[in-house]
Amino acid sequence: MAAGPGFTPDRELYPFESRWFESSAGRVHYVDEGEGRVLLLLHGNPTWSFLYRHLISALRDAFRCIAVDYPGFGLSDRPPGYGYTPAEHSRVVGELVDSLELDGFLVMGHDWGGPIGTSVAAARSERVAGLVLGNTWFWPPERSFRVFSAVMSSRPLQWAILKRNLFVERIIPAGVVRDLSDAEMQHYRAVQPTPEMRAGVAEFPRQIVAATPWLEQLSHDVRARLAPKRALITWPMRDVAFSARRVLPRVRSTFSDVHVVQLTQAKHYFQEDCSTQVASAIRERFS
Repeated sequence: MAAGPGFTPDRELYPFESRWFESSAGRVHYVDEGEGRVLLLLHGNPTWSFLYRHLISALRDAFRCIAVDYPGFGLSDRPPGYGYTPAEHSRVVGELVDSLELDGFLVMGHDWGGPIGTSVAAARSERVAGLVLGNTWFWPPERSFRVFSAVMSSRPLQWAILKRNLFVERIIPAGVVRDLSDAEMQHYRAVQPTPEMRAGVAEFPRQIVAATPWLEQLSHDVRARLAPKRALITWPMRDVAFSARRVLPRVRSTFSDVHVVQLTQAKHYFQEDCSTQVASAIRERFS
């Protein structure tokens, strides 16, 4: 299935103009709001640019906020033959960055947006001004990640992801402190209404292990090309998937010019819980 979901977001919840980019993989949806230094916003699984709506609204008076939906996510196409790997997503996002001729830009990512974003940034390091990293990683999987990958890649869990929309129905609510409204939940459901539309969501857990060679190279590239960049880390301290005790020190130690903001009351999808705090930290660090 090539086309996107055909869903029109509510203008009150998502008051942005939809834009489209014809990538090598198919039509990609993104938003481009505001003026100033470019802030490239990259989502994780199973979300889309909707995740960043509060942050965009809070920052577009001072930043040019560009939020992308990877192929297979949000309003973007589900291209035939696309593998939904992080390497492919990075290539597509990179094509958009180059098409828009972005320079002096910031890259923000959490979850899978971290490795995808740092891959895009490392390949264009001379054009990158800094990084905003949430709960994420950019190295080969350690034991806990491998266990999660194995469980989520098993036949029963793949069935639940594809047939029951497990990530949206269970993991998103569990990863947010506040209760999302029915309308907000519908915006996460409506962009992947059928099992066929959820192929990208189902593939990400497998890629934690399958992408090990790519992650090994990425780990080297981040240290070699991005370590001196100004970095801001916004870490949700109640995220059980990305333990602050285990993962945060490795992210922090990679960069020489780094500031850490601990989001004490946020879980995995901290953009839904702490956008005001995160927006203030971005302004202070990069304005």
